Amino acid sequence: MAHLFIRQTVQVELHRPLSLHQLHQQIREELEAAFPESYWVVAEVAQVNTDRRKGHCYLTLVDKGDDARQMLAQARATIWSSRFQMLGRYFEEKTGQPLKAGLKILFQATVRFHELYGLSLDIVNIDPNYTIGDLARQRQETLKRLEAEGLMDANKLLQLPLVPQRLAVISSSTAAGYQDFVHQLQHNSFGYAFQTTLFPATVQGNEAPASVKHAMALVAQYSDQFDAIVLIRGGGSQTDLSCFDDYAIAAAIGHAPLPVLTGIGHERDESIADLVAHTRLKTPTAVANFLIDCSRATEENMESLYDSIRALSAQQLRLADDRLERLHLRISGHTKALLQADKDKLELLARGLLLKPKAYLEAQKHHVSDLDKDIGAQTKDLLYERQRHLQELSVCVEGKSERYLHLKEHELNTLMHCIETEAKDGLKRKQLQFAKCSDKVGFATQKKMQHENHRLRLLEMSIEANNPERLLLRGYTLTLVNGKITKSIKDINNGDVIETKMQDGTLHSLVVNIDEDDK
Repeated sequence: MAHLFIRQTVQVELHRPLSLHQLHQQIREELEAAFPESYWVVAEVAQVNTDRRKGHCYLTLVDKGDDARQMLAQARATIWSSRFQMLGRYFEEKTGQPLKAGLKILFQATVRFHELYGLSLDIVNIDPNYTIGDLARQRQETLKRLEAEGLMDANKLLQLPLVPQRLAVISSSTAAGYQDFVHQLQHNSFGYAFQTTLFPATVQGNEAPASVKHAMALVAQYSDQFDAIVLIRGGGSQTDLSCFDDYAIAAAIGHAPLPVLTGIGHERDESIADLVAHTRLKTPTAVANFLIDCSRATEENMESLYDSIRALSAQQLRLADDRLERLHLRISGHTKALLQADKDKLELLARGLLLKPKAYLEAQKHHVSDLDKDIGAQTKDLLYERQRHLQELSVCVEGKSERYLHLKEHELNTLMHCIETEAKDGLKRKQLQFAKCSDKVGFATQKKMQHENHRLRLLEMSIEANNPERLLLRGYTLTLVNGKITKSIKDINNGDVIETKMQDGTLHSLVVNIDEDDK
């Protein structure tokens, strides 16, 4: 019946075209008649805007079908403040995250058409169970994709240095977790020195995956200046940390050239970023304690090596003393045996020479005395030579030990100097980067102001174009009853005085008869 009425009206009034507002009124009436009820619909959230002052939530919904690169349909939707306070809180409690771009939702909505704003959907209910299932499916698909690309264990295969001190930190500069991490490292009870370079990134919300991926790419450009990458943020709700299940962050960790340590605040569940990282720790403070423990373990190992060297040196000295003592006893015994043998020979000769002249005996006596002195002197020289050789061995062992310790001390001093130099160079580079970013922000702010001024001028022109006085100049009239504009004959009774405002004046008329249109 409604379609027949429109066709008849068009045939009768072909000579008078419809205004855009009249056309939109007819479209609205047709849609309200064709879609009188609410409908359950599945769509993906492309954009979410919340009016903080009025409490309304405005969404852009899309349908991409099976091919994510192709868009099949798009629509605007609204959740009015009275419903959004309840639906938004209920959805977040069930799914662990708020309504945001990228989520697929199952919602109940009514079709609305406004003459000025066009077609839209009024959402009256949302089923969070559908979104929970879709999020679980996305997580499994992400894990399978990472496994297929060989990224699940790629970072774990990288070798973490024994003493990781040059740290590339990816976090928000204002995050409490970052401040706790730096404080824990700088005030460790052992006095260890750590170099931390912050690569600022957004660590929550929809912007986090792209921001963390960009920071990872920057670290990769200077990977030779760092020992490890630390990805941290403070504690937070499951909502704030859901971004760490995104493929972009996990893939960036898998492709990272350095071991990645995570401390992103999950107390109960592991994110995909935790599963891909080299070492997963609960909090930023736990990451700092882990790094301090690595330094402490290495120091204890060095002290153990030093004690082993000292023990080995002492053992070598004791062995050398034992060898010297045995040589001394053997030489002494050998000397006594020789003397005894010579003495026996002399006694035999003395008995055989009793009949020889006294001079001969005296000569032999001197000869024996000389032999005795020579043997004693040779024995002393041999003992002195052995003792000197033993002292040289002892000095050589001590010298090698001291040179080894001095060499290691020199290497540590050189390493500390390199670290300080690199830290100063990094600070200068960051100061230059900050100056460039400041100029970019100023330029972008000026450009944004120009754009907003232009938009305000367009709005002023639009408002001025819809001014009632201009409508009167174009031939339209306004009908008022008792000082109020009327749009329907139902507001007028017989005998009422009506005012009709025109371009050049006002008419006052008395109503004597009212004829209603036959619909």
